Amino acid sequence: MGSSASKPSGSSPQVWKGVAPTGVSHDLVAALQSNPETDTSRQQALELEVQARVAAELRRLRAEEAATLKETQAKLSEQGADEPQQKQAGTTAQAVSKEVEALRAKLEERRKVRQLPDSVEAARTEVVRCLRENDRRPLDCWREVEQFKEEVRRLEKGWVDKVIS
Repeated sequence: MGSSASKPSGSSPQVWKGVAPTGVSHDLVAALQSNPETDTSRQQALELEVQARVAAELRRLRAEEAATLKETQAKLSEQGADEPQQKQAGTTAQAVSKEVEALRAKLEERRKVRQLPDSVEAARTEVVRCLRENDRRPLDCWREVEQFKEEVRRLEKGWVDKVIS
């Protein structure tokens, strides 16, 4: 079964002998046999044509995009030229000073960072110290963490009581 090749050896093209059973003329068969074009050459030609079409379409789209961009920039520059004149006419020294005063008032209203109570700071320091000492076993610091949580709870409760009353 495997002693002979299943395909004829050599690169000679298929030669049709006799009359084709489908009724194809000898002239057509001869023309097909003499045509040097192969499936791969047709595929390559088709691929080149597709690439050329895609490149042309890309060039067209880029040109359209550039034109649209120029139009938009022109419109924006026209609007930008009109806008500063309108703002300058409406802005006065009094309006600017009022705006500055309003911003200063807002800044003063903001809360300032307050220093933590000593008990909270001490508990935090203990947690940091324990974690540094037990860097491979952080779960050993559970007592210090619980103490820190308790101090934070007291601080939050005091803040809530102050806000409510």
